[in-house]
Amino acid sequence: MTVDYETEYNNRARVPEHAEIFVRWEREGEAYRKASPKAELGLKYGPSPRQTLDIFPAANAGANAPLALFIHGGWWRSLSPSSFSQMAKGPNAHGVTVAVAGYDLCPQVSIATIVEEMRAACLFLWRKYKKRIMVYGHSAGGHLTACLVATDWKTLAPDAPHDLVPAGYAISGVFDLAPLAKISVNADLKLTDKTAHDLSPLYWQVPAGRILDAVVGAQESNEFLRQSKTIAEAWRQGMATTRYDAPPGNHFNVLDPLTDAGSAMTARVVELARKVQAQAL
Repeated sequence: MTVDYETEYNNRARVPEHAEIFVRWEREGEAYRKASPKAELGLKYGPSPRQTLDIFPAANAGANAPLALFIHGGWWRSLSPSSFSQMAKGPNAHGVTVAVAGYDLCPQVSIATIVEEMRAACLFLWRKYKKRIMVYGHSAGGHLTACLVATDWKTLAPDAPHDLVPAGYAISGVFDLAPLAKISVNADLKLTDKTAHDLSPLYWQVPAGRILDAVVGAQESNEFLRQSKTIAEAWRQGMATTRYDAPPGNHFNVLDPLTDAGSAMTARVVELARKVQAQAL
């Protein structure tokens, strides 16, 4: 059966109200920053204007607070971290400090460069806090989450632990980039068959002991459901502990539970962050 990749990966067409959701994200992000007077905003982890981290300290947590990093989506080519400050809200309420990352966008840079930028952000956090990091991300951020989980950090920085990012929670990610090389978004992504394969964490060798949750909205396209199921199955057969979950929601509102301290999604992110912190003690 021929798959219409253009339709399967066009989330904005599948969710006509996406523009209203984007406006809501901006409003909620601004409100959460205003409600977080102890936040450290715009910390530079690299030279470009978008290479920043907004850090939201955990509520009533001391030096041993778990540390998490949130990475936004937008097909590696749109959106900004300011629309996602509120994704720290749920974990913050349970004592998890959250950094929200910015990165340069395609086509000004390649996806490979964005992967390296996110690694640089993690190393910045390591040198600031000397803590291992649980990473969670959405869409393109889900892809980047998996890339960070599969990284052997000792090959990049001798001062970092080899398992700097031992666990990730990837929401609506794309882990096999081959289909994207065949659709219109590739005008900006500029993937070739080779780079699409090389940048697909589905095919990476995962170091032992890593954890990945692959989560996708139950109302998303068959391709997005397949992407998450496939990496959960493939990595489970390798060296990782994986979990697949399809909670209610479309590609965009699937994120909403992260703003709710009482949601199951928040509870799982907090559980993983605490597990990562416990490993380091």
